[in-house]
Amino acid sequence: MRFREAKHLHLISLGCTKNLVDSEVMLGRLKAYRLTPNLNEADVIIINTCGFIESAKQESIQTIFDASINRKKGAMLVVSGCLAERYKEELAREIPEIDIITGVSDYDKIDSMLEEKRGIHSKKVFLCDEKDERVVIGSHFHAYIKLSEGCNQSCSFCAIPSFKGKLHSRTLSSTLKELENLYAKGFRDFSFIAQDSSSYLRDVGQKDGLVALIKGIDSLKLDISCRIFYLYPSSTSLKLIETIANSTSFLPYFDMPIQHISEHMLKLMRRGASKAAHIELLKAMREVPEAFVRTSFVIGHPGEEEEDFRELYDFIESFAFDRINLFAYSPQENTPAFNMPNRPSSTITNKRINALNKIIKAQLKASHKALIGKQVDIILEGKSEISEYFYKARLKLWGRDIDGEILINDSEICDDNGQMLVLKEGYYRALITQYKQGFLFGKVLRAL
Repeated sequence: MRFREAKHLHLISLGCTKNLVDSEVMLGRLKAYRLTPNLNEADVIIINTCGFIESAKQESIQTIFDASINRKKGAMLVVSGCLAERYKEELAREIPEIDIITGVSDYDKIDSMLEEKRGIHSKKVFLCDEKDERVVIGSHFHAYIKLSEGCNQSCSFCAIPSFKGKLHSRTLSSTLKELENLYAKGFRDFSFIAQDSSSYLRDVGQKDGLVALIKGIDSLKLDISCRIFYLYPSSTSLKLIETIANSTSFLPYFDMPIQHISEHMLKLMRRGASKAAHIELLKAMREVPEAFVRTSFVIGHPGEEEEDFRELYDFIESFAFDRINLFAYSPQENTPAFNMPNRPSSTITNKRINALNKIIKAQLKASHKALIGKQVDIILEGKSEISEYFYKARLKLWGRDIDGEILINDSEICDDNGQMLVLKEGYYRALITQYKQGFLFGKVLRAL
């Protein structure tokens, strides 16, 4: 009997980690395929697109064109995700080379789409739960867990609610079950994500859903590390901050994109919380021992005056953020900001971003240098892409792929015979030895 060789699948997941989770759900439905890193040998190419801002749209479109040109004859090209949800008619019309177009609602039906060679477009936004088996990619130690889909906020610059819909949370029991399932497979480090994580379960009338989640995970008494991304100022409370600070499972990691600090801009952006409320929350986070505080800002939003920017500049200079992301305002159709007057020119916006980046880079350099000579808990993640001679690691506190990398070029771990042990993914104690040309270096002392 001759066995039919498994077909090859090449997956490209663009955009955010929420997109990545949906891509992993698709891989779970397509286990009959053999994953390949080479696009030109794939029988099926899936591009899970991002359509959040203009640069993301352009990256998605260019990726589609490149895949179409470089695929082998007969290979099927599938486009899913946010761009496909927002512009499915335009994509079908302008890029007829795409074989299947589907949006954000039917990731769990990808096997049926390939079998029937047609796209499926349901109206309900898809939210994975513990029944949707995922193939986690990129790590055997860290996994993302999605808490909800959609968003009830009404930020002036954001189009997500227009195609992701209103907030839809998964149940607490479903979330806990998925974590337990992943733990049973060997995962120990977890990042919880959503469009607005701090509103988790508010759509079903539970105000402190995230507090309940943290306490529920703590009650499992697992040897894990957890962090939460995308807290929203108007739905984050002092009680939540205190719960994270006292948790046995969750690290004191606070990711709250505040987008601006000027009272005038917060109102224009429809952020739903005052400057005073923002500062109260940020100070409470900063006061937590060993806290890590991350945020992001949108620069060049319509109506941003020089005095608004100066206020933001002074605030960033004075408040000790650990990480900051800057985004130039990107006009989005069907958003309140799209037709707002007095948008700063791209020249002014870029000038403002460059000025802020000087502060941010100086602060980051200082924080990195402060680690030299210290022993720290790290998560080792495998070989570094920078050089085959280094392992890559991050502080246990840091988020995966976004907060930095420590290059490990030495180890003091030996077996009973005195032979150096091969390092693998996991928790270790390490010594930070130097900071050079923008990179942190360290050596592993022992496993944890």
